[in-house]
Amino acid sequence: MILIKNAKQILTLEGAARKEGRRVLDQDLSVLSAHAILIEKNKIKWIGPQQKIPKPFFKKIKKEISAKNKIIMPTFVECHTHTVFAGERYTEFEMRNTGVSYQEIASRGGGILSTRKAIVEIPKVDLLKLTQKRVDQFTRQGVATIEIKSGYGLDLENEIKCLEVMKKLKGANIIKTFLGAHAIPKEFGNGKEYLDFLTEFVFPEVKKKKLAERVDIFIEKGFFSKEEGRQYLRRAQKLGFDLVVHADQLSLSGGTDLAVELGALSADHIIQIQDKEIKKLANSNVTGVLLPLADLYMKCAYPPARKLIDAGARVAISTDFNPGSSPSQDIQLTGLLARLEMKMTLPEVIVAYTLGAAYALNRQSLEGSLEVGKKAQMLFLEDSYRGLFYSSTETCVTHRFFEDRLEKLDK
Repeated sequence: MILIKNAKQILTLEGAARKEGRRVLDQDLSVLSAHAILIEKNKIKWIGPQQKIPKPFFKKIKKEISAKNKIIMPTFVECHTHTVFAGERYTEFEMRNTGVSYQEIASRGGGILSTRKAIVEIPKVDLLKLTQKRVDQFTRQGVATIEIKSGYGLDLENEIKCLEVMKKLKGANIIKTFLGAHAIPKEFGNGKEYLDFLTEFVFPEVKKKKLAERVDIFIEKGFFSKEEGRQYLRRAQKLGFDLVVHADQLSLSGGTDLAVELGALSADHIIQIQDKEIKKLANSNVTGVLLPLADLYMKCAYPPARKLIDAGARVAISTDFNPGSSPSQDIQLTGLLARLEMKMTLPEVIVAYTLGAAYALNRQSLEGSLEVGKKAQMLFLEDSYRGLFYSSTETCVTHRFFEDRLEKLDK
């Protein structure tokens, strides 16, 4: 058993957990002083006053770690990334900057289809090395769990290749999402034809090899329609996959409604939703995943976070790290944009990047708050937690506790 002691404060987020991450207030961070944490087999066994450790537990302590008057809180959860990719899209950045739309770039064979070419050409061993570096960059910022989507292979061989790379990544909990329905390859005549191919030939392989737990689809004009998505996701649901939807990013295309209708874990992007969709989302168990870093790069409007939160919706935030529309892994900048552009309060951002993101991955029983029975995944902060998501160049996060080890993080 491991004892973590001498913390200045512990943010358990227990209050936020009781509210399922909705309508979070400052007091829902559940800040404790002069408390300690006991850990056994990577799980929290006990949290309580440091001077009142139960004798039966005290006798089992094999290792003590001093927090040295730092603040302790849950690790961050990256719930929407496209971390497995190859190549670059520098030219497209310049094109978007001069007014060429995302859809126009895609129609010229750029965007997702451009990255597909790089994925086909790179050996799997090199793709793994590239991806591991990116995972390490996330963990150095205090992330313990990273969702990663496929979707740059767009055929059986290369989608499987990307998913197999995910299985070999180390240093974080990797949540694997099959996003074959990311774009329509040129060899298929239309979206329905390609989705039929995915369900008939790719789903069975992904399921048999246990390469993904979740299925995602890009519901958007020029990609896949709500009607096509409904049939596709229902097939995925029958095979036991959890559902996720890229929803209403560039236009109001029905993705949020579809996510609510099918009971998806999350609807992601949700920039274009209106009051009707906000109300539906708030009255559902679907988590709204907000991706402000992508909105910055795309020069989009930002999601209506204030309306969503005030209506009672649960929200998460993430980087949407990818080679085209969000080529950054900056956790602090993502949270800062949530505060500046989406008018979220600091407690709301903290909970969205921990508990809310855990809900988006169906891991709320394992992480997102520091409670007995959950994984012992913690961050150590210097000074004050109010220094989070304040600077784009500095961070108050100094250490990550993960898999029973305390790691000093690069600053």
